[in-house]
Amino acid sequence: MNYLKRERTFFYIAIVIVLLWVLPYFVLNEDAHMRVHDNLDSNLGWYEVMKDNGIAFSPLHTPVEQIMNGEFSRDTYYSEYYAMVFLFQLFPPVIAYGLSQAITHFVAFLGMYLLLKKYVMKEEHKNAYLITIGVALAFSLTPYWPSGMLSILGMPLALWSMMNIKKGERNWKDAAVLTIIPFFSTFVIGFFYFLAAMGMFWLYDCIKNRKGNWAFFIAIIYMIFIYLAIDYRLVFSMIAPLSDELTNRDVFYQSKLNFVQTLKLVVKNYVISHNQDRTIHQFIILPLTLHGLIIVLLKKTWKENKLYVGLHLLNIVLSTWYAFWFFEGWQPLKEKFGILTSFNFARFHYLRPMIIYTLFALTLKMIWKNGHFGRKLVSVLIIGQLLILVPTNEQIMYKNQPSYKEYFAEEQFADIKEFIGKPLDQYRVVSIGIHPNVAQYNGMYTLDSYSNIYPLTYKLQFRKIIEPELNKNKALRNYYDDWGGRCYIFVDELGKYYQYSKQSDKEINHLQLNVEALKEMGGQYILSALPINNAEETNLEFMKDFESKESNWHIYLYKAM
Repeated sequence: MNYLKRERTFFYIAIVIVLLWVLPYFVLNEDAHMRVHDNLDSNLGWYEVMKDNGIAFSPLHTPVEQIMNGEFSRDTYYSEYYAMVFLFQLFPPVIAYGLSQAITHFVAFLGMYLLLKKYVMKEEHKNAYLITIGVALAFSLTPYWPSGMLSILGMPLALWSMMNIKKGERNWKDAAVLTIIPFFSTFVIGFFYFLAAMGMFWLYDCIKNRKGNWAFFIAIIYMIFIYLAIDYRLVFSMIAPLSDELTNRDVFYQSKLNFVQTLKLVVKNYVISHNQDRTIHQFIILPLTLHGLIIVLLKKTWKENKLYVGLHLLNIVLSTWYAFWFFEGWQPLKEKFGILTSFNFARFHYLRPMIIYTLFALTLKMIWKNGHFGRKLVSVLIIGQLLILVPTNEQIMYKNQPSYKEYFAEEQFADIKEFIGKPLDQYRVVSIGIHPNVAQYNGMYTLDSYSNIYPLTYKLQFRKIIEPELNKNKALRNYYDDWGGRCYIFVDELGKYYQYSKQSDKEINHLQLNVEALKEMGGQYILSALPINNAEETNLEFMKDFESKESNWHIYLYKAM
């Protein structure tokens, strides 16, 4: 009974740590710092555009007039039933973001705790509950992709429920988990890969036992059905598109790495992970688990440690699969089958965080068995991993990046809009050296955008504006032509960096844009984070510059002549 009391104490301490981890969002509010890439520069702006335009619950194929001249569809954004969208509809943006972080970290901790306790630590949990709680806490604090919520960190809880059902248990909690998680995660960027893996696991189990576990199968199908119902916009866009028009995704050219480059990417992903599923495992967990694997192989005890060896092998396979998805040998097949171009099957690596931290727990369990010294070492390793994760807290990691308030610069953009003095829907703007979603967030109508999917005709039309700059820079040309998700005003002198603060002393001296093409699309103004010294040469008229103490930017306003 004493162990239960001690375990409960450690459990509550972990919960307090999770709460402290997310507390700054509620204390600092708009002065809080957040990841910019695939977050502030995109998703957080999108949620506010939906809210401000009142289009969250709009019908299928509703155009978003504020973006890309209405060529951008509401269906491109997340479903209104996705928790992240719902939170932003109900609460001020940073509070909504903080709540999403709190939910994600807490569920990640609880899910990994339940999975480790029942299916990894098993009987050893009674004595080694410190491993269960410590590893679950470390897993929950990993710097996940914010807008994904439980897309990656919710997998342990889903696996726990799936395993319960597979074992023949019938509990309302498992049904509730499989029903609720889809509202807090994404199918395309997350749980598609988990459920595909569950399907392969079910098939393997059928072959091994020569009979089908139909309750397990139904659980998988049920969860898929929930996701498809939530993502009904995506489903309809696939089975009943508004037109047969090609999109930017139809011309993706991703597979261009040679064999040596692909092998390097295998190693990079295995050691460092992808930016959307960072595990920060390279310092302690990776060398520790590799050492454990070597010992198991040298002692020839792999039969007693099949799960351990199998997870190591799966971890390597996932990194290899991810890297080889971009191998040039794939390209002919991708060009033949469009689904291989428009859908990123490389993302099975999203399973790796769950695998890596399970390996961490299994390795610590081996060490724990080595008496008093082993138990002390386990404590040191868990504390060490937690300390390594501390700098990944957004308030620390992004302290040199603009805060939410500084990034979206509402006061400064209010001055710009007042100076222009026209109804917002009567003119279009583009941005240089600053992400277009800053202008979008502030209600301005933009020709440029960071967009997952939009008509190919628009991409080619917009390309005419930046063609002179693309012709100067092969890297930018390939970046736009082979991908084009960032439909930006690219400038040769700036490269692929588009976040110049007011502290920057950079200037643009040789800008060449097709201003006539810009005007044909309705573009009248350019918002530049840097002065354009040859503005008149490229048919731009300098109007005024704008600064604000609360802004990260010094905006130079130019008008197309």
